[in-house]
Amino acid sequence: MDSLPSPAPLASKLRNTLVRYHSIGDGESIFWTSYNCMQLIINIVSYIFFQKDATVWRKPSEEFSGYLYKAQGVVEDVTNRIVDHIRPGPYRLDWDSLMTSMDIMETFEENCCVMRYTTAGQLWNIIAPREFVDFSYTTSYEDGLLTCGISLDYGEVRPNFVRGFNHPCGWFCVPLKDSPSHSLLTGYIQTELRGMLPQSAVDTAMSSTLANFYSDLKKALKT
Repeated sequence: MDSLPSPAPLASKLRNTLVRYHSIGDGESIFWTSYNCMQLIINIVSYIFFQKDATVWRKPSEEFSGYLYKAQGVVEDVTNRIVDHIRPGPYRLDWDSLMTSMDIMETFEENCCVMRYTTAGQLWNIIAPREFVDFSYTTSYEDGLLTCGISLDYGEVRPNFVRGFNHPCGWFCVPLKDSPSHSLLTGYIQTELRGMLPQSAVDTAMSSTLANFYSDLKKALKT
């Protein structure tokens, strides 16, 4: 297993990567394709997915052979409170239905840490529980915040888990100009689940995970 990298250059590189993803416009069809969970299940080639809580797009990842997913939706709350529920901390385990455990392994400063977490099995356990070790970084972005992460090859893998890998991922959260009590939440996720899995199962799991993420988050913020 690798040793921990120096946090400052890793945080800077991670932020720059996410800002680059964020600069690719929705309408640039050569980059982003709107994505439909139900159509994928029945193997139709065109993708159109508009879930009530979020819209999801995807494009081929530059990091691995899978996809970079983009999700976007409006959340009724202020930016700081939303990000506090997303980043590593006391809130995340309470509401995220996919996450089953989370431990902070190292803390570099208040907005920068290494965490280990596990996820539940998906699709009737076709996708077995996974474990991830991620470097996490939260920083300002425009009038809001960016919380982002990348997996590290660090620490021993727990028994009964497959070690997954998150390539650069992150969530941009900025207040709406005409309604500051609402925020636009945009996520970029590219997760390599690893193991022997059919690509259709991975794609279906990703779409449902992103849709549930927004739904679960909104419910948590109302409590």
